Amino acid sequence: MAIKNKKEYRRFRIKKRIRKIVSGTAELPRLTVFRSNREIYVQLIDDINCKTMLAVSSKEKEIASQKGSKIEKAKIVGKAIAVKAKENGIEAVVFDRNGYLYHGRVKSLAEAAREGGLKF
Repeated sequence: MAIKNKKEYRRFRIKKRIRKIVSGTAELPRLTVFRSNREIYVQLIDDINCKTMLAVSSKEKEIASQKGSKIEKAKIVGKAIAVKAKENGIEAVVFDRNGYLYHGRVKSLAEAAREGGLKF
């Protein structure tokens, strides 16, 4: 990877370090988070079959129409992924913060998913 800036390179190194350890299966999928400047996206991934099982983002109509800060939207996304996972019979996941620090939007999303009933 070409070094564009220090922040990006740092996150890339952290991400690779995490992904050496964290892997998802059909029974225990990997819950991965991506945050852009405006939106937040979360997916449940089965790494063995290389498939995305579920995905939720703050761009979906029901979530985007609600008012609130980015942290509040992350909470809504966390609850939404927990509900979708429960509907599909997924009780537990492996959390992949994707190189982001565990605070702010990533932390609120994870806590909301736990409140929604996901175990990780």
